[in-house]
Amino acid sequence: MAHLTFDGAEQRELREAARAEFPGNPALAYVLESLAAEGIDLDTCRDWDDIRADKGLPEKSDEAPHVA
Repeated sequence: MAHLTFDGAEQRELREAARAEFPGNPALAYVLESLAAEGIDLDTCRDWDDIRADKGLPEKSDEAPHVA
């Protein structure tokens, strides 16, 4: 299982950013605090192609490589 964790300085930066965001954007503050506390479980991450398929979007083509 791959798990990304942040060192102490990075955790402090994430928590400071969470405190700065809280009054205006509590959802972002929650995410930043969660990242600081728990890190990221890379096994549960999905790439853009998986998300496109889930949403029923067509695959990227060479005709429009930068179109979301």
